[in-house]
Formats: sequence, structure tokens, C-alpha cells
Amino acid sequence: MGLSDAQFERRGGSGVRSAASAPVPAVDLVNALGARWGRALAFGAGQVWTALGVWPLLAALGAGTHDPAVRAELAAALGVPVEQAPALARELLARVRQVPGCGAALGLWTADGLGAEAAWVEQLGPVRWGALTGDPIKDRAALDRWADEETGGLIPTMPLESLDKVLLVLASALTVRTKWERRFVDHRAVGREGPWAGRELPLLTATGAALYERFAVAESSVGPVTEVRVAGAGEVDVHLVLGGPEAGPGAVVAAGFELVSGAARRVPMAGLADGAAGWPGLVVESVDSAAPHDTGELTTVGFRVAASHDLLGTAGLFGLRTASGPGEYFRGISRDTPLRVSAARQSATAEFSAEGFEGGAVTVVAMRRGGAAFRPPQFRVRRAAARFDRPFAFLAVHRASGLVLLAGWVAEPGG
Repeated sequence: MGLSDAQFERRGGSGVRSAASAPVPAVDLVNALGARWGRALAFGAGQVWTALGVWPLLAALGAGTHDPAVRAELAAALGVPVEQAPALARELLARVRQVPGCGAALGLWTADGLGAEAAWVEQLGPVRWGALTGDPIKDRAALDRWADEETGGLIPTMPLESLDKVLLVLASALTVRTKWERRFVDHRAVGREGPWAGRELPLLTATGAALYERFAVAESSVGPVTEVRVAGAGEVDVHLVLGGPEAGPGAVVAAGFELVSGAARRVPMAGLADGAAGWPGLVVESVDSAAPHDTGELTTVGFRVAASHDLLGTAGLFGLRTASGPGEYFRGISRDTPLRVSAARQSATAEFSAEGFEGGAVTVVAMRRGGAAFRPPQFRVRRAAARFDRPFAFLAVHRASGLVLLAGWVAEPGG
């Protein structure tokens, strides 16, 4: 399935689509996962995450399992049947790599003797394939070096707590860098409202006619929100979204996803009257000007946020509940070695400054040897057990006719 330019654009869409359905833009699928993830996160401090780092790894897992339960759970997380996901993931990452200032990479490391299936590896697309030596110091150094190199130092270490008994590591690295079309002006002032009121803040301000066109308001699931799109010099913009004073962080982030998907309708400044009230942080008025064009003025704070996520803490969200439990589920990855997901984590960071924006993330899935799944007793049954530990007879019988071919008696054990 090809990923056309139209599919790479932002559109609405959700739900698992059948193989016979019309193609769904891969962007919609990744964004839908990102929105669901955001609603499940805690926001006691700053947060940053990327579903783009997770989605291709889930697609790879889907390509490596024949277990019906695992396939169904991964399909629900991906939004498409697992058969469709690998091609979408490959082409989506290829398109991201073409965006100026962006990078996307996959890494795979396998233990000696694992026997990774060539057909599965091929479905990953471009990937750096290395070896796990079993030496935790050497392996940790190799994994950290890859993370550091692929993110340009933004994420210097692989977010794995332990390599003990790990037989396979699959990771993605994502970077986003852009400079603003026009640099912000730095200054300091006292916050006027909310939890920052009364504090002296390091503020950034930008003005201009183009900025006015990037202001919008919308009625969203959390109520009224104000959005400003800060344009990068390349192909990446940063959307800032402000909700009402009582709106929770997760709900405001969800509203941002609604704006991007088109589920919430943007209203530009031309659609608002002077003095329009109720839009968070926004004042619209007519003023005297020496220039003949409308102008926008954005004042915000710069920020640097970092976060670490244990994906197995919400395994159901990512389709990993069964795959991370007791059992063996990935014979499509290695027919010789039973595997299960033992860890899935992400480290991410983002910085918004007067000059531009940069962010990065490394997401990793680790696998250990799997085994037969423990299933709790469900039924009351009869059990028969026989012990032939004294002399006994034997008969070799032709099954179809009942003809006894040989008969005998065992008087002593052994050969």
C-alpha cells in the first residue's frame, strides 16, 4: 500500500479499518494513538511524548506474531489490521526523513543464536542491525551510542533499565528541529494570572501581520481554546493551545489534537468582533497603526521539558497486555526462540526558545525468552494417572484390524 502525499496530510479518522476499507492516512492513525496516550498521562509536571516513536514498533510487533489475541490487541492500538501496518510505518518514516530538520531511525539488536527471521527484518525497512554480546557493559555502551548519535545528543542513553536476559532490542529515534521565521524578543515581566501570577517570568514576544493569520479560537471538548501556530522556517510549525483556567492539562492537549485533526473547527480572528470575550488569553481590538495591515502579538514563555514513559504501565493502550505476559507470541520474529515483550519505554525532550524549537525521543521495546503461558484453573475435571512400576504385559497391535503383531511380558526393567 503506497502512502500518497494526500495520505501524509492531516485528516480526521479513527477506529480499526478492515483490509477492504479505503486506506486511512497514516498520520491520522499515529495522531489518534497520541491523543489516546495523552488522555492517559499524568500531568503533575511538564510532559512530552510522541506516538510517532511508538507506532512503527507496534507495527513491527504485529508483523512478527501469529497469536490471535496479540494481533487483535495490536490492531486496536494501531487502528488498522496488523497486515497493513508495516508498509504504512515504513513509508511514514521515509516521509519524515524527507522533512527538513527531522530525523527518524530504527535500530535492532539481537542475541547470538536468536535466529531473527529475514522476512520480518525486511518488513522493518531501513534499520541498523547490531548484536547483543551478553556483556551488559558493552551492550549498554552500544545502545547508548546509537541513541545519542541518532538524536544528536538530545537523548544520550537508551531508556532501558536492564539488559538482563534480553534477547532482542528494537528501538526508534525521532528528532525535530526548526528555526522560527522571525526570532522572538526576550524580556522579563511578572505573570498576570494562573499559577504563575506574581512571578517574574522569562518571556518571549513576537509580532507581525503573518502571525495574526495564525491565531485561531475554537470550541473543543474542553470548552473554548485559543491556538497560535508558530511557523518554522522549514516545514514544521509548533501549535500553542491555551484552555480556560479550570481546564485540565490532558483535556487541553486533547483539544490540540482535535484542532490538528479538524474535529474542532478553527475560527480565525476575522471571525471575531472587537472585545470578543471568553477566549483564553486573547484580546481582540481595533487600534491605530502606521501600517495598513492587521497584526498579531504573541507573548509566551520559553520551555524545556523532558519525560520518561513506561509503556507497559498502560500496556492495554499500546496493545501489549497479552504480548508482555507469560507465554510466547512472536514466532514470526524468531521461529527458534520463543519471545515475549519484557520492557517498552520512551524518553522524550522538547525545547522552545527565542530562536526555534528542537525535540527528540527514543522509544524501545525489549524482548526476553517466553514460555508456556500460565492459565488459571477454570474447570473441575477428572484426572487419571497410571504407574507401571511392577511387571506388565505389552501387545503391539495393528490399529485398523486389531491384529496382534507381537505380545510379551516385562519381568525386569531396563534394556
